[in-house]
Amino acid sequence: MRPHANAVAVDLPGTIAGHTALPNRRAASIEANALFLRDFADALELDRVVVHGWSAGGMIALLFADQAPERVDGLVLVAPALAPPLSDGEARRWQTLGRVGLAIVAPVALVLLRVSGRRILAAKLRVLDDPASIAGSRWNTGGDLSRMSPEIAGLMRDEMSAVEATRLGSAVTVYASLMSRMFVRRRLVLDAMHRVAAPTLLVWGDEDRLTPRTSIDDWTAQRPDWNLVVLHRVGHAPPFEVPADYARTVIDWSDRTKS
Repeated sequence: MRPHANAVAVDLPGTIAGHTALPNRRAASIEANALFLRDFADALELDRVVVHGWSAGGMIALLFADQAPERVDGLVLVAPALAPPLSDGEARRWQTLGRVGLAIVAPVALVLLRVSGRRILAAKLRVLDDPASIAGSRWNTGGDLSRMSPEIAGLMRDEMSAVEATRLGSAVTVYASLMSRMFVRRRLVLDAMHRVAAPTLLVWGDEDRLTPRTSIDDWTAQRPDWNLVVLHRVGHAPPFEVPADYARTVIDWSDRTKS
């Protein structure tokens, strides 16, 4: 997309392969990342931006757009992790049992990662050494990551090989924060979805196993003005699986939005 716009990739606190220092574990939360993105834009004097967010980054981008609407010209949400549709009973269970469960699971996961973090990273590297094996691995999120270009696969291997096991703990904090926003404190996300006024592109792969079609249909019913593009035979990672198609989708939408 560089020939069409200045592209800035933000290294958010808490990303497994990131390099931004964490002053404390709380800085890895979804809320803190949205504030970090706002401070980042201040530091670079970015007055007007089109914000891209993939997966958990989709929620961060949405919250940023809600906090700083005067800065956002457009919003690109790629297989975003937003609040899914829940029945009244499911919502009540998440308010009680879910809240308690998250409070228990996160500390336990941190302890387990201290013991097995290096083995987890080694396993991920073995998968990246043979991208064809991803399609049958337990980390499969739909689609076919074996279609990744050698350049992207090599970049991912380089990043993962440099990861220290201690950074996995911050990933647990981000995940717990994300789950809380999606299921327990979901009203905050739903309100942000309703308030955001910037033109929004929703990109989804029809083989995505993490973001179901029911969620996509629910979000577009709430926001019929959002532009949905479905990429066929693509899973949860469009920027990795089909980078050219993904970039063309965003560029075409951006051109139509400006005209």
